[in-house]
Amino acid sequence: MDLTPYVSRLSAELAVAAEAGGADARALAERLIAPLDSAVRLTLLEALSAAADEITRDLAPGSVELRLRGRDPSFIVTPPPTDDSFAEPARPASVATPRAADVEDGAMARINVRLPEQLKARIEEAAAREKVSANVWLARAAATVLDSRPAPQTARTTRIGGQQFTGWVR
Repeated sequence: MDLTPYVSRLSAELAVAAEAGGADARALAERLIAPLDSAVRLTLLEALSAAADEITRDLAPGSVELRLRGRDPSFIVTPPPTDDSFAEPARPASVATPRAADVEDGAMARINVRLPEQLKARIEEAAAREKVSANVWLARAAATVLDSRPAPQTARTTRIGGQQFTGWVR
């Protein structure tokens, strides 16, 4: 999406408004147009980002991302899955199913993660195979790992004869 037409239109509107103020106002507007270019672009990007977040909340489990390449923003739309894709994929018996409450219920929190490109591609491929978003796939993977870890052992104290032993036991 090219923001230049919108920035140019705002500059033109500023020039028209300055015409009503006379030569001094027109000269001031001409001096302000160049410095305002960056501020206007940043404000437009903030508005687009806020709109993408609002649309994502309404579109969940789909999403809309705003990406910036150079000076031009673009939207990446991930549509919600179709009705048949909500079916849980078959899992091997040895894989623990994460608690649904951990993955899909409750308040949502945002976390930014930096991943190597190759790992990101592998995650996206795995999510596509399961017909879920990368976000859902990552949440399930994290829950699976956390649920499959053994509970931490507590220290035990044992008396043998007149001696006392304290330590960690498996």
